[in-house]
Amino acid sequence: MPTRRFPYRRLLLALLLILSGGVLVAGHLLHWDDQLRLLWQERQVEAPQRAAGIWLPDYRLALETRLPGLEEDETSGLTWNPLTGTLFTVTGQNPHLVEFTTRGVVLRRIRLQGFSDPEAVEALDDGRLVIVDERRHLLTVFSLTPDTTIIDLALLPVYELGFAEAGNKGFEGLAWNSLTQSLLLAKERDPYDLFSLPFPGEDGAPGALATLNLQHLPLRDLSSVAIDPRSGHTLLLSDESRLLLELDRQGRPFSFLSLWKGLNGLSQSIEQAEGVTMDLDGNIYLVGEPNRFYVFSKASN
Repeated sequence: MPTRRFPYRRLLLALLLILSGGVLVAGHLLHWDDQLRLLWQERQVEAPQRAAGIWLPDYRLALETRLPGLEEDETSGLTWNPLTGTLFTVTGQNPHLVEFTTRGVVLRRIRLQGFSDPEAVEALDDGRLVIVDERRHLLTVFSLTPDTTIIDLALLPVYELGFAEAGNKGFEGLAWNSLTQSLLLAKERDPYDLFSLPFPGEDGAPGALATLNLQHLPLRDLSSVAIDPRSGHTLLLSDESRLLLELDRQGRPFSFLSLWKGLNGLSQSIEQAEGVTMDLDGNIYLVGEPNRFYVFSKASN
């Protein structure tokens, strides 16, 4: 009498289905599905277009270090000031504006008095700095001197951004677009989006905040935003998706850089990525909580 193998085959099929389902769930949780979609879009970009953009696949980790003294302060937001050649970040746990070199050497800490939750900082063409307070849904602009030790919000012009219902999921990123003379603001989530803010407007204050209506981007959130001063392309940093996404001038996905361990020169995954910026040489700088600092450069550099 022949041996019945149907139960074993059914068991094998069930195990294969469970394994396949587990792989799909793990891929979704680790956001592999996001990056596979981006990889497919990236392959459609031709060589002349790549040369005209940032083209993140050419970048590799050049420096990974810690910003000393900021272990308990939760760095958030990042900007490169072309007039000083230095970087600035803000800290939320203990509100400060921190200036440091492109090698991660902290130069000074400036107390932010009256700020509730500073989440983003950006340098304008004239060297002035803009800070967004996420919890209070406002921004302010000011100038620094070499002797500045404290920035008092009560003494600065303040501009309301709205979205009070967003709570602590408001504007998380900030970038300056010198081509359009406007600020680009990134709303973190629920839903995430980008907004353009002419700055200054006709009366010297910011103009009207206008949404750019981001659609069909495989990102889970927006942690930070930057604009390449050379190509005009936009960088979007997503903490939850663990990637850096380049958009062209039409807002379409162009290239990406994964923040996972083992890719792009990373020995460890970048966790809680909170700020990104670029300099005029095309170097990309990232900060992650609590005080991690990364530099990515083109492999040919």
